[in-house]
Amino acid sequence: MGISHNHLIIALLGAISFWGCTSTKGDLAVVKSVDIQKYCGRWYEIMRLPNSFESGLICVTANYSIKENGDIKVVNSGHKINEVSTIKTATGTAWVPNADEPTKLKVRFFWPFSGNYWIIALDPDYKFAMIGDPSRDYLWILARDKTLSEETIAGLLAQAKGQGFDVAKVERIPQNCP
Repeated sequence: MGISHNHLIIALLGAISFWGCTSTKGDLAVVKSVDIQKYCGRWYEIMRLPNSFESGLICVTANYSIKENGDIKVVNSGHKINEVSTIKTATGTAWVPNADEPTKLKVRFFWPFSGNYWIIALDPDYKFAMIGDPSRDYLWILARDKTLSEETIAGLLAQAKGQGFDVAKVERIPQNCP
């Protein structure tokens, strides 16, 4: 893990502080329900809107598991694009702040900063998901496999565009690391 722990904390703290200060640009439709047990496990990041805390990372994954208190442990990892053997990892916690809105989660990597993790698309078989923020500044397309069909991607991007995201800025994330 060639990156120093202090540099990682400083970079992520700065990113999360901006992430937690998002503005709302109208309603963002979310899926009606999620089975957190089914949602847990490994997800591959297929596409994202660029953000500072993942800048220069490829082969990004997110691993979710349920903690004893019912919250969700989040472990995000990615390989540095210019030094693929170097992995950057961040561990955080996600939770549902309002039981009446179970697909509008919050995630925190460093106290006291937290960000929105709203599930705006979810395959019935939990093969893919799309996560967004009401500010429309953050968007991720995740999949259980390293690839997702172009048809599925096009449908998700059309949905995101319909919800006000600037999909022209979305970038594809390589998943070809050793």
